[in-house]
Amino acid sequence: MPSGILYIVPTPVGNMDDITLRALSVLREADIILAEDTRTSGVLLQHYGIKGKLSAFHKFNEHQALAVVKEKLMDGHTVALVSDAGTPGISDPGFLLARECAREGIEVQTLPGATACIPALVSSGLPCDRFCFEGFLPQKKGRQTLLNTLTQETRTMIFYESPRRLVKTLEQFVEVFGPERECSVAREISKLHEEHCRGSLAQVLEHFSGQEPKGEIVIVVAGLPQQGPREHRNKYKEERGRGDEKGQER
Repeated sequence: MPSGILYIVPTPVGNMDDITLRALSVLREADIILAEDTRTSGVLLQHYGIKGKLSAFHKFNEHQALAVVKEKLMDGHTVALVSDAGTPGISDPGFLLARECAREGIEVQTLPGATACIPALVSSGLPCDRFCFEGFLPQKKGRQTLLNTLTQETRTMIFYESPRRLVKTLEQFVEVFGPERECSVAREISKLHEEHCRGSLAQVLEHFSGQEPKGEIVIVVAGLPQQGPREHRNKYKEERGRGDEKGQER
């Protein structure tokens, strides 16, 4: 018997209409729907009149549930994986299951669809031809070390953050990247009160320090500006001039 297919299905990050027709078709036909939170996904399924077998699959039980899910797939069942919002595996459970299925030769198909980071990036006005996605920063251990390594990152950087930690994170970004570094904070993407606050890190920090933010947050920060040919030449002349001065002193 051929094994089943694992479908990784993006769900709306806000507006219910952002789900794709293919996603709805897969969810209707799946034998099992794995959900990060069955209550949240239950609301979505009910909205579209989908009746399916919901099973919890989240970061606290994914290791234990993995064997059972793989067995169902090997028996030919079709399994759909959803998270509370967006694409599973992107700062949500999903990576472990996809990796194990790929190792076992089980077909994995990821549907195109909603995610918060791309709309935030494109709407930011910052370069989006090259970027790096950092997701949620570590809360304690390794946080400062990671930020220190990003000071030399030339690509646009994308971070996820909770509203209650936003101001503290922006304060830290000012210290690490400098107050003049350009950034954009996107809030409540695709929802009724969607907001994009653009400017320097200092300006954006001031904006959110005066009012308590709510909703899902995406922070987009410009990369380290690269030196053009003129800047390189000027730097070379300065260094060479300092070298000549030292030679004369000797």
